[in-house]
Amino acid sequence: MPTVLTILPEGFEELEAVAPVDLLRRAGAEVTTAALGGQIHVTGRNGFTVHADTTLTAVGETLFDLLFLPGGPGVKLLRADPRVLATVRRHHTADRWLAAICAAPTVLLDAGLLTGRRYTAHFSVAAELPGLLTGERVVADGRLLTSRGAGTAIDFGLLLVEKLFTPEGARDVAASVCA
Repeated sequence: MPTVLTILPEGFEELEAVAPVDLLRRAGAEVTTAALGGQIHVTGRNGFTVHADTTLTAVGETLFDLLFLPGGPGVKLLRADPRVLATVRRHHTADRWLAAICAAPTVLLDAGLLTGRRYTAHFSVAAELPGLLTGERVVADGRLLTSRGAGTAIDFGLLLVEKLFTPEGARDVAASVCA
């Protein structure tokens, strides 16, 4: 089964994290949610507290098939943590899938991975992202997968399923949730 690492900082956007994780798990992916901080409980921007599977420290340098970064105000914590940048670069170097939604593509920018690439993100970070494709809900460019925000979380989760499994698998998951 494909493996996925989802890093959850305090202030993550709940819908952007939970919807893709749910769809990936329905498809059969082994998804590990890792709290950025030292506590296993992480509170999102809207006050939902999630019980992460582990912490980023405990994950260490383990490689996953896909690294997924949700957006929200917590992205500033992702950007400020050198472990996140190292994790992104390690997965990129190993030719693994990288997925970011909302403001999280700015982490990919910080890692130097957006030059010459097609990507989208939330309009709130457009000034930082030259070449941003504002009219597209989800964008796949090689192993780089991006999405605009909470309203595109289901589409994005289905794209992740399609890339890790098959288009047919994504259609089956979509049908099971009436998407």
